[in-house]
Amino acid sequence: MLEESNLLSGLWPLAPSDATDWLLELCGDGVTGFIPPAMPDAVWVLNAMYEHEQGPAEVSYHEYRQAGLADGSVQPATLAGIDLEVGIATGGGLGRAEHPGSGWRRLRWAELARRTGDPVVPEGRQPSNGCFPSAKKEGSWPLGIVPPTEGSLDRETWDRLIAVLTEHSPAGPDTPCLAYYNPLMLTVIDVDNLHVQAGRLGDAAILYDNPEADFSPSNLWAGDRSWVLCTDYDLWGTKVAGPPALVEALLNDPEIEAVRLPWAA
Repeated sequence: MLEESNLLSGLWPLAPSDATDWLLELCGDGVTGFIPPAMPDAVWVLNAMYEHEQGPAEVSYHEYRQAGLADGSVQPATLAGIDLEVGIATGGGLGRAEHPGSGWRRLRWAELARRTGDPVVPEGRQPSNGCFPSAKKEGSWPLGIVPPTEGSLDRETWDRLIAVLTEHSPAGPDTPCLAYYNPLMLTVIDVDNLHVQAGRLGDAAILYDNPEADFSPSNLWAGDRSWVLCTDYDLWGTKVAGPPALVEALLNDPEIEAVRLPWAA
C-alpha cells in the first residue's frame, strides 16, 4: 500500500485546491463532482453491469439476504447494538468495480432496455439507480445481474476511456491533466481543502487505484480545458464534455457504452 501511494504521489503530486475554481464557476457546487455543460459537445459513458451466463435469477438480492437472515447463515448488520437491517438490499454497490470473473458477461444497457421495455435512461433523468425499474423486484436486482456501481467507473471502462482521451488529445499521453476527488470519497473528509492532483494523461491508469479513495476520480480534465469528465458520486455514468470528434469516438467505440442525453447535455 505504501509503495502504491509513493508511486501515485510521484506521478500525480498534489495540486492547489484553487485549480478547481474554473469548474466551480462553470458548474456550480462540486461536493459530489463538477458536472460540466457541453464544451461544446457532451456524452454520457455508462458504468458497466454484468449478467451471469445462466441469466438473471428469479430470486432478488433482497430476498436472498432475508432468507439468509432467517436461517442464520447471514448475520444482521448492526452498529453499537442497533439493528441496521432496514430498507431494501438492492444489490447495488458504491465505488470501484470490475468484471466479476468466469461465468459472467457484460450486459449492455441497450440490451437490458430492449428486454425490459424500459428506456436506457428515462427522459429528464441522469444514469442512476432510478433506471430499469422493470428489471427489479420491489426495488431489488435479480441475483444473476451485477448492476452498475455509483460514483465510479468500472476499471475496464476507465482504462478504455483514458485510451480514447489520449487518442483525441494533441499531446497524447504527455497531455497535462488534473484530477479531483470529491470530499465524500476520501478517507478524511475535508470540504475546505479540495483534493486535486496533477499529472500526465499517460499515467492516468494509476489514479483508479488511489489508496485514499475507493473510486475513480470525480473529475479529470486536460490542462488546456479542451475536455473534462465528471463521475458524480450519486450516478451510474460519467459525463464527458469536449469537442464533437471526441464525443463521436466515444459513441462509436466498441468497448465503451455511451449515450447522448439531450436533457442533460
